[in-house]
Amino acid sequence: MSQFDAADPRKRYRSGQPDQSQDHPGDSARMRPEPDHGEETYRGCGRLTGRKAVITGGDSGIGRAVAIAYAREGADVLISFLPEEAVEAKRTEAYVQEAGRTAVLVPGDIRDEEHCHQIIETAVGELGGLDILVNNAAYQQAQPDGLAGITTEQLDRVYRTNVYAMFWLCQAALPHLTAGATIINTTSVEAYDPAPPLLDYASTKAAILNFTRGLSQQLAPQGIRVNAVAPGPIWTPLIPATMPADHIGEFGTDTPLGRAGQPAELAPAYVFLASGESSYITGERIGITGGRILA
Repeated sequence: MSQFDAADPRKRYRSGQPDQSQDHPGDSARMRPEPDHGEETYRGCGRLTGRKAVITGGDSGIGRAVAIAYAREGADVLISFLPEEAVEAKRTEAYVQEAGRTAVLVPGDIRDEEHCHQIIETAVGELGGLDILVNNAAYQQAQPDGLAGITTEQLDRVYRTNVYAMFWLCQAALPHLTAGATIINTTSVEAYDPAPPLLDYASTKAAILNFTRGLSQQLAPQGIRVNAVAPGPIWTPLIPATMPADHIGEFGTDTPLGRAGQPAELAPAYVFLASGESSYITGERIGITGGRILA
């Protein structure tokens, strides 16, 4: 089955996962079941031929699915990831290379402003330019005690990863983007319907949505589009690595479709927003939530 095949959306993937836990940042190969990133299912059509893309958090989860899809659509890809995610990044690199495209791996922590600048300069130097920036990397840590349980250290990590890095990467990318380029930010259903244990994370996702809308207005006169994707509950390594193990079994089952989404189900939206098919869309977000309504 490819992304083009129709199927009952309730039954395309299983509902509920076995309880499990991992240390952050998690490893997709140790997840049960393993996430579907489109390794066997995504079929490209040349929609991004010759484009150059940066994907933060491109080693696993949504980022890996986007990297696979972009490569199969004809794009070269730089993958940004934490050093401890190197094994995951090498797996993604292999899929990009199998598609006949260039993969550039850049380990490091995007909480560092200088590293964000290095990502962009490496992309321009080694890919020969930059057309697509996908700000996807994120950090969360569920806090059952709510606000009282959020330390300054956690708050700083969440905001620097999810918000500061997005600002820095966009600032560094702007001098290299020309008309037709696109920026795609990953927000979340949490921006609209925040879960109490994810108060800090949810607030960053709301900031990302507002940033997307504001930046889109600034860059539209230059022919550069800025949009966002708002996932609902998606089965990625971040889930067993940051959520209580005894909550994993019910993850995503409260959606109208009755299950969590898979990274492969998000990739087509990122392709669409990066391609010329969305040429009259900027300042918007696509919700991929299993039926949860975004206000």
